[in-house]
Amino acid sequence: MAERPLIYVLNGPNLNLLGQREPELYGRATLDDVEALCAERADQCGVAIDFRQTNHEGELVTWVQEARVMAQGIVINPAGFTTTSIALMDALLACDMPVIEVHITNIHRREEFRQHSYVSKAASGVIAGLGVTGYALAIEALSELLEAGE
Repeated sequence: MAERPLIYVLNGPNLNLLGQREPELYGRATLDDVEALCAERADQCGVAIDFRQTNHEGELVTWVQEARVMAQGIVINPAGFTTTSIALMDALLACDMPVIEVHITNIHRREEFRQHSYVSKAASGVIAGLGVTGYALAIEALSELLEAGE
């Protein structure tokens, strides 16, 4: 049996507080719930995932660099680093693999400072505003990109 393609699912700052922090915006699902959703969709799509969360920009950049060698694609919710991290954008641009950016809320309907994403410059696609379902859709889309050889 062939080895399943590996997708890194990377989460930025404060996502460890899902279900507790501003549930009216981010919903009641916890990060553990999101991981279970991702694992289920990955299994359905015939891919494997490595699911991680950090509150530290440098650690997220290191994981992106690690993915260059270990994974075939990245799903990333950069959270607060979306609008601030040129370092994260540069790491993603160096990956030469498909990247899907995910946001639980629609960043374009939020405060103006949240509407610009450095990460989008490196993303093959962006999913925003569909709640945690966006993660499952990102895994599905990324698995299709990998299957198509993109």
